[in-house]
Amino acid sequence: MNEKEHDVRRKYRTITEELIRTGRTITTMESCTGGLITSLITDTEGASAVLNGAFVTYSNSAKIACGVPAEVIAEFGVYSSATAEAMAETAMKRYDSDYSVGITGSFGNPDPANRDSIPGIVYIAVCDQTHTFSKRLKLPLSGSRYEDKIEAADAAADLLLDLIGWKNER
Repeated sequence: MNEKEHDVRRKYRTITEELIRTGRTITTMESCTGGLITSLITDTEGASAVLNGAFVTYSNSAKIACGVPAEVIAEFGVYSSATAEAMAETAMKRYDSDYSVGITGSFGNPDPANRDSIPGIVYIAVCDQTHTFSKRLKLPLSGSRYEDKIEAADAAADLLLDLIGWKNER
C-alpha cells in the first residue's frame, strides 16, 4: 500500500469512527469510484452501525432507477455538479441517512455513452439533512484507474470531514 492509499484509508477510518461515536449514519451513490468509498467506510470495525446502504450506479439508467431525476441528467449531463448533488440527496433520502456522498466522473477514455465526458473530471457532492456541497475535481490522470479512484475518494473524504465538522472540532 502506498502512502496516498494509506492516508485515504486513515481518513475514512476517522470518518467512520466519528459517525459511530456520534450515532450518525451515511450512505453513498457512486459511479466512477465503483463502490470504493463504501468499501473504505466498511474497512472500519463497527461500520454496520453507520452505513445504512449504498448504490453503485455506473450507468445513467441505474442512476435513474435509483431515483436520480432523468431531467437532471438530461439538462445538466451525467457528469455535472447537479447530477452528483442529485445522487447524494437521493441516496440520503432513500436510506434515511444523516450524510451522503454522490460521485460521478470519467477516467481514461471519453465515455461513448455520454457526450459530456471529459477524462479526469470528477464531480463530488456531500450532503446532510440541510446542506449540499459539491466540488469539481480535475485529476491529473495517473494511467491507473485504481489510483484515480483513490484520488477521487480522497477528495470526497475531505468534503465529508468538513461537512461532519470533524476538522473544526479538533
